[in-house]
Amino acid sequence: MLNQDAQFATSAFSLQACPRWNRVEVALAGRSNVGKSSMLNALVDVKGLARTSQTPGRTQSLNFFTIGATLALVDLPGYGYAKIPERIARDIALLMTRYLGERENLAALVLLVDARRGPEAEEEELAALARDRKLEVIVAATKCDKLKRAERNSALARLNRLVSGAILCSAKSGEGIKLLRRRIDEVAPARRREAPGEQSRQ
Repeated sequence: MLNQDAQFATSAFSLQACPRWNRVEVALAGRSNVGKSSMLNALVDVKGLARTSQTPGRTQSLNFFTIGATLALVDLPGYGYAKIPERIARDIALLMTRYLGERENLAALVLLVDARRGPEAEEEELAALARDRKLEVIVAATKCDKLKRAERNSALARLNRLVSGAILCSAKSGEGIKLLRRRIDEVAPARRREAPGEQSRQ
């Protein structure tokens, strides 16, 4: 499903500005340098759909990408980048918290974590917020191509303490991309069955 007619839809700087549609949404969250845009492009197999940048912290809005007729991927602002002004960092944190806590269309959170460093306090907080809403949490360990073979098991063990079933992924080598697509595809039909015809009131 994820490679079905993927298109950029809109950006939103507030919850009220989010699209009013029936699509099931799956959000991608991670630190500013974790490679979210590259991972999104790899998932939908469309080069350049999400803009990548050499400067961390460029994404400061909710970016919506439609997939086929019923699904949307949502690229959340990056976090943890020290050079962002404090006021902007606060606004981004509030936007993410409100979206994850209140958006009715949201079905799952794909939490991207650098495979070399593992989850930290921010990832634990995001995972807890998603679980409080009974959302599916999928952990994808990015940049796994940079791990040595001997480091892979310990990296997975760190990630599985956050959420079991973490996936080692690489937008560069393609490792784990098909499995991550399958996990996301499994979420959307389940959520549609739970709430047929429900429309977001945001």
